[in-house]
Amino acid sequence: MDSNISTLANLLDAAGTQWRVYDIGRRITKINKETFSKIEDAQIPYPSPLQKHALIAILFWDKKQTEEPYIWFLKLPLDEESKLIQASRDHFASMVLEALGTQITSQQDVQQLNNNPYVFTPNANKRAAFNALMKVETNKPASIYYESTQLYFSGKLGFKDWKSLSLQGIADFSFRLDKTENVTNLINSFAYLPVEVCTPLASMLENIEIPTSLTEKLIELTHNAIKNKDVPALVNYLRCLSHTKAQTLLNDVIDTILSSELACNLDIILTITGRAWASLSELKRLHQFMDTVAYIEDYPELFSGIFADLVAIPTIRPQLLALLRVDNRSDALARAIGKLFS
Repeated sequence: MDSNISTLANLLDAAGTQWRVYDIGRRITKINKETFSKIEDAQIPYPSPLQKHALIAILFWDKKQTEEPYIWFLKLPLDEESKLIQASRDHFASMVLEALGTQITSQQDVQQLNNNPYVFTPNANKRAAFNALMKVETNKPASIYYESTQLYFSGKLGFKDWKSLSLQGIADFSFRLDKTENVTNLINSFAYLPVEVCTPLASMLENIEIPTSLTEKLIELTHNAIKNKDVPALVNYLRCLSHTKAQTLLNDVIDTILSSELACNLDIILTITGRAWASLSELKRLHQFMDTVAYIEDYPELFSGIFADLVAIPTIRPQLLALLRVDNRSDALARAIGKLFS
């Protein structure tokens, strides 16, 4: 790599671009440049690793032009402490420099990087969500599907005609909840939404710090789903709640679920692990959760898989390692932990 270019930040700056970085693994969240610099220097672990990788979106554009921005979707490996493996980062940057030099906003960008092993294509939900977020952050208009989606959630035409909705329209609506009428209409319509709408909606709202007003409505619906043992609805509501500003309310819901008959349901366990992991940063709740997982005998590899997933998350790792040393473990939890080291 060029001796003057030692990081991705250096490369983007040397190319004369404006740029932003986002985590797009577990959810889409912006990473500020100071934090990204520390991640690149392996000073701190990656905040939300997914399967031992950092899934990153880099948005950049030429300072001197007003063309559409460019996007790199990168999948970079992490070490056992969830820190960036810098050799892989260096390899990616070297491949970019070899192919493009510092002219990374050239029109050949996409074609030149087609065979780059660190470039990946996010799934359709993530692409729609990221597109919607970019339109908001760059003050661009929403897609042509936005207005019809707004009309649907207003309830003026009822909720049965959902087949005309598009994923991008739902994404645009979700990332514009700061518009008062949007969040009000969503609160009023949520109880009537068919699962065919609620599921893609959940895939968008899980990326958003939803307001307390919407959180309270979802909490109400969540308790109804627990009472009715409606697992598909409960999973969707948990996803919608997972990034709420009112974390305490979500924690209370997780406690209720873990004390219910649905605690051992596989879909719910996986949703808490993959989406609502922030609620597991408290040792007592984490203990109860892992104890519940240990009692699920139908999936022998479940405990080790969830342990590996959670121990990689910096905010949970210390508590999970502390759990290995607690005295008041159930026999099931003790056996499950023992198998990790056998």
